[in-house]
Amino acid sequence: QVQLVESGGGLVQAGGSLRLSCAASGRIVSIDTMGWYRQAPGKQRELVATITRGGSTNYADSVKGRFTISRDNAKNTVFLQMNSLKPEDTAVYYCGYYSVIGGYWGQGTQVTVSS
Repeated sequence: QVQLVESGGGLVQAGGSLRLSCAASGRIVSIDTMGWYRQAPGKQRELVATITRGGSTNYADSVKGRFTISRDNAKNTVFLQMNSLKPEDTAVYYCGYYSVIGGYWGQGTQVTVSS
């Protein structure tokens, strides 16, 4: 099992910034991917960004140039720096961890962007 603990959500005005963190613990393996997904009310969960242990990244088109994903492998922690936030970024953000062991989700953290 892998446990994920997220932090950093909150309320921010449009144009502002937030930084999310997610710490993984438990059965961490040497080849894995961590990422962020989000789910707005009435919508399906969608990819925001992922990063492999080696540092390869992938972003949704809607966040490219505004969000940056990074990780600290020594602490098994992934970060999401969100700049130039828009009201449409409002959602519950979930941290994800996947490897050959399986896939796991955090409990989610609310991000609300006011106009």
